[in-house]
Amino acid sequence: MLDYIKLLRPKDWAKNLFLFIPAFFAQNIFDGNNLQLLIGGFFAFCFLASSIYILNDYRDREDDRKHPVKNSRPLATGTVKASTALVMAFILLAAGAFLAYSIDASGKFLFICGLYYLLNLAYSFGLKNIPVLDMLIVASGFVLRVKGGATLTDVNTTEWLIIMTFLLALFMAVGKRRDDVIIKLSTGSDMRKVIKGYTLEYLNILLGLICAIIIVAYINYTVSGELHNKFSYRLYYTSLFVIAGIMRYLQIVFVQNKAGSPTEILYKDRFIQLTLILWVGSFYVILYLKDLKFFE
Repeated sequence: MLDYIKLLRPKDWAKNLFLFIPAFFAQNIFDGNNLQLLIGGFFAFCFLASSIYILNDYRDREDDRKHPVKNSRPLATGTVKASTALVMAFILLAAGAFLAYSIDASGKFLFICGLYYLLNLAYSFGLKNIPVLDMLIVASGFVLRVKGGATLTDVNTTEWLIIMTFLLALFMAVGKRRDDVIIKLSTGSDMRKVIKGYTLEYLNILLGLICAIIIVAYINYTVSGELHNKFSYRLYYTSLFVIAGIMRYLQIVFVQNKAGSPTEILYKDRFIQLTLILWVGSFYVILYLKDLKFFE
């Protein structure tokens, strides 16, 4: 049973929490039945994502056997039959699509879920082997999660939210690819075809470039006229937690060489957990407890 659960990769479901971001910043996450809709949307994305994970593991089971970490995956070890895994993938697809439509009969959320699934299906069946495009597709998946959450709660996503989501996801995708290159250099094994299109120097430059763009974009967002007119609070104070989190992630990447899975880092690294809690907490105070006037 543990192997079947492992096949779903429930640890990666944390990525689907991006659905809650638009409603959180729009201050309507607790309005009406928005929270229930978002929870339903969260599980719809989880089912669809797990279906993709299974198909991806099915396609990569031979390559995964050469990987020092992925070689323990159920399809790579053979503890779960390939035919059983494919049936599970289909059931999860059907369950995710049904849930997506049941919580939004207009079909808009189902359309976003379908776009997410098709994009990732194309990724699993070939696009992941195209350098640069592979990372752009991964980052686009996070943007679709945000758009899905906005659709369920009838929130208009700002260009800042989309840009920041895309940049952050791209930043983590580059870090993950860097980890793959390091494993290739240390083992001499080509576990991913796409790695041939990357070098350590190239990915280091990308990380530094995207990191700088994220910090500048976030500070510009917090001091933008749109937010200043809406809130009288000094939102740029929250930049401290963003910068601290990025610095810690870069330390993990460059010093510890352990950027293989962003979700693993989120679950295990106490420093990043603390900065994330403080960042969310500071925004919660600013957005939801503004009558206390903490930052005036």
